[in-house]
Amino acid sequence: MKLRISSRLATFAVDKLQILLRMPDALIATTAPASKINLLGMTRAQLESFFTDIGEKKFRAQQVLKWIHHQGVRDFQDMTNLGKTLRDRLSETAEIAPPIIDSQQDSADGTRKWAIKVAGGALVETVLIPEGDRATLCVSSQVGCSLDCKFCSTGKQGFQRDLTAAEIIGQVWLAIDSYDGWQSGKGRVVTNVVMMGMGEPLLNFDNVVSSMELMCDDLAYGLSKRKVTLSTSGVVPALDQLADFSDVSLAISLHAPNDAIRDQIIPINKRYPIANLLSSARAYIDAQMDKKRVVTIEYTLLAGVNDQVEHAQELAQLLDGFPCKINLIPFNDFPQSGFKRPSGNAVSRFWKVLMEAGFIVTVRTTRGDDIDAACGQLVGEVNDRTKRAARYRAQYEEMDTIEG
Repeated sequence: MKLRISSRLATFAVDKLQILLRMPDALIATTAPASKINLLGMTRAQLESFFTDIGEKKFRAQQVLKWIHHQGVRDFQDMTNLGKTLRDRLSETAEIAPPIIDSQQDSADGTRKWAIKVAGGALVETVLIPEGDRATLCVSSQVGCSLDCKFCSTGKQGFQRDLTAAEIIGQVWLAIDSYDGWQSGKGRVVTNVVMMGMGEPLLNFDNVVSSMELMCDDLAYGLSKRKVTLSTSGVVPALDQLADFSDVSLAISLHAPNDAIRDQIIPINKRYPIANLLSSARAYIDAQMDKKRVVTIEYTLLAGVNDQVEHAQELAQLLDGFPCKINLIPFNDFPQSGFKRPSGNAVSRFWKVLMEAGFIVTVRTTRGDDIDAACGQLVGEVNDRTKRAARYRAQYEEMDTIEG
């Protein structure tokens, strides 16, 4: 499938989501125009338009894509199959500018986490999780998160802005570069990508879809659509549009068997309840040419909240007949979270109920928790425009005062 996003749809999507989510204009991302055009985040179609606009042939886009994403070249003067005149012109007007690695941490289990500095000085976090011959990169889509899921550390940081396409695909570029992965014959540094880092991907629709297109383009990273996964907490209007522009794998951050619990831990559920979300997810899967596709249901187990046998039974009933596999995630704690990780026995009981009901169920192994890189622990550095982080700090200080 050849994917292309029009600016008209982009404007429509943002306007529609602003109305539906009642997000003030200040929360919609804007970045100051750069002095040079950054080619890093451009899709093949966008690069073709760029070159035709400057009087060059479309095939230049294919050449430049390979230099950027196959060989990690940033200097136009090193692109030896471009004429010198074109190289000089590109050097004057364009750039290949990934974000900057601010710090790197390596876990005892092989997980690597980067704090990446983006335009304006904010930090986002990206995690690479190696496992055998696989290496999954967890990519962020926003500085902070515009949602406020109660069990997620990112949500408590508030929200600053969306990441640009260059800042999103730049995380893939930097991960490969960090391992010197451009060498011919070295093998893939990144085999899978999950849009499960900081932020809600569907609230940054255009930039996320463009970045995933690059991930799957054979002239860029060439990943299978099955190995690129978008995870959403349930922005239904955007999910309803997604099949028109992408055919990557889909994961739903469900985390509750009913609306009463989900309303409490995932506030967006009050606007788009579970029935609407599952209906939209099914429509996305039904629209794919591959009729064997299923949705991954992500379910974080919170002790005493959603981890009891009756919750598992209710979840099995909710998902009966729904094309899915279930990924259980024992809660990964972070300071002042307000939640606790369930016991191993509780996880096993929950898993057993779902298995006996006929579901494919996995329990996610905690990786990178010694460097705060596990699911739900990413934080970064956010200039919070929502004032959410300040409210949480005030609550914590009040609790400390009362307890003191």
